Amino acid sequence: MLNIFETQQKLAAAFGPSGQENEVAGMIAEIAKPFADEVYTDRLGNLVAYKKGGGEASVMFSAHMDSIGLIVTHIDENGFLWFSQVGGLAVWRIYGSVVRFGNGTRGVVFINGKANPKEAKLSDLYIDIGAPDGKTARETVSVGDVAVFDQPAFLMSGNCLASPYLDDRIACVVLLAAMQEIPKTANDLYFVFSSQEELGLRGAKTAAYGIAPTYGIAVDVTTSGDIPDHKPKMECRLHGGAAVKIMDASVICHPRVVKWLEDAADREGIPRQREILQAGGTDAGAIQVARAGVYAGAISIPTRYIHNPVEICALDDVEACVKLVRASCAISL
Repeated sequence: MLNIFETQQKLAAAFGPSGQENEVAGMIAEIAKPFADEVYTDRLGNLVAYKKGGGEASVMFSAHMDSIGLIVTHIDENGFLWFSQVGGLAVWRIYGSVVRFGNGTRGVVFINGKANPKEAKLSDLYIDIGAPDGKTARETVSVGDVAVFDQPAFLMSGNCLASPYLDDRIACVVLLAAMQEIPKTANDLYFVFSSQEELGLRGAKTAAYGIAPTYGIAVDVTTSGDIPDHKPKMECRLHGGAAVKIMDASVICHPRVVKWLEDAADREGIPRQREILQAGGTDAGAIQVARAGVYAGAISIPTRYIHNPVEICALDDVEACVKLVRASCAISL
């Protein structure tokens, strides 16, 4: 099987904020090509790996390859970069983090000294790239450039993995690992590495419209409820197995798809748990309402500290998700 850590390490280091997914898409395409009958990119930047089946039905799996980022809105006379968000950012998550632009320029996020840290907004934060003045800064970075978190991926005790952008590069790893071991099925399979999920499930919407699948399964991270004083209370936890989504803010999963995934997990001896995410959504929300509707569900990887510069998941949960994706390729309701 694909080396999960090494592949995540490679994909997490790739530059790929929403709308600029080319670099990470290229890496994924190279890994996917030997295991697909066709690999192509659509107009919105979705990467699609197609595996021909018997034509009985079609199944679309979707894992988004884009990431959140920081977009420069102003460069002041002292060379500091002021920014807005691409996707969901919060002050308390990113203050002090190291970031990297597409051209390799690195900087650190700091807070305006006049701002009260307890009440600070994103508009109080800036990026320091070490430029002595605005002219020098503008020769390196331009308004509209996007920065991403620049932290290393590493293995932890307890069979855990820490990395930037587990959301959702680790789900891309899950699809790639599953693709390598899937035999021909009665269903045509579409593995979609979607664009611009962080801006409102945009890539999955157009991909699902174009593919018109019978079944759609999103693969994404979900919040882990096993951290201290987690609110609201949530059953999902690290080392609990693949999480079968019941609902989130974007979708109520089709009950028959939920049952299929749970029955498949039990039949194959795959550890599983149930997931209800009270805030946030996945590509399943866009897939479900494509054209005349799609039987939709989702497989989730429990993850701590989502949308922080470093996130944590359990490798055994990732492996369980790989097995469940493989098992779900033969879905028939």
